[in-house]
Amino acid sequence: MNCRFTMAAHMLGMLACSEREDRGSVTSESMARSIQTNPVVVRRLLRDLARAGLVETKRGVGGGVTLAREPEHITLRDVYEAVEEDAELLGRYPSGPSPSCEIAPLVAEYLEGVVGRAERAFKESLEATTVAQMSREVANYARRKRPRRRASGA
Repeated sequence: MNCRFTMAAHMLGMLACSEREDRGSVTSESMARSIQTNPVVVRRLLRDLARAGLVETKRGVGGGVTLAREPEHITLRDVYEAVEEDAELLGRYPSGPSPSCEIAPLVAEYLEGVVGRAERAFKESLEATTVAQMSREVANYARRKRPRRRASGA
């Protein structure tokens, strides 16, 4: 897995926050600034997210990006599958285990079971978290992290 999922989840979190605060659409430029990447990278991710039915984009003046569904109905697994497609969570043998080694195929088979269970658990965890949940929890976390202001005159 690469950083595409992280960036896409971040972008959908921004959209959910914008929707919750009734601020309208978000531009790819503002998303790019937030995740410190080039807007072209954001637009490529948006294309994948739109293809999966997660976002809608409008070009031109007053354009931007909005969620295509309610954030309560978008899971992080939806996001992962939209941008990672068939990417492996954990890499496997690039050329397979050596057929001339007696133990190599056994280790490979064993690791397939372990990795398979880890991937299933990972996807189940993503399935259990919606974009709305993520957005709310990040907002709550941000409120807790903000420094409290001291009363003046103290």
